[in-house]
Amino acid sequence: MALGKIKADTLEHSTAGSLDTSYVVNGSAKAWVNFNGTSTVAIRASNNVASITDNGTGDYTANFTSAITDANYAVTLGFTPYTTTNFTTYGAIYGDASTGATTKTTSAIRLVYKNLANDSNFYDTIEVNAVIHR
Repeated sequence: MALGKIKADTLEHSTAGSLDTSYVVNGSAKAWVNFNGTSTVAIRASNNVASITDNGTGDYTANFTSAITDANYAVTLGFTPYTTTNFTTYGAIYGDASTGATTKTTSAIRLVYKNLANDSNFYDTIEVNAVIHR
């Protein structure tokens, strides 16, 4: 038996019940990050995200510390609107809608933040949140 390894099919708490370990392995976030997307881009808090690359205005890449199994992961994004009066904005995985190509890889994901109401340009935003599940 290897040192530092625990093998179990179920985790049990003394008062809160039990949980099959498949939920821990398959249901836990494989990576998450909360970062500042303005000026000097900086991670506030994260798990399995080593760094953020600022690709330009409103265009970021989250670089994973440890690779994800494959690029078929799910992504949940949250952004703070860049103004208090315009909420017609969205964050997305950078890609090409006509071909379905994305920038999701096992080692990183590229994210963008856009404004639809005025011009479709990218915009920096105060807070970016991304959660990766696989």
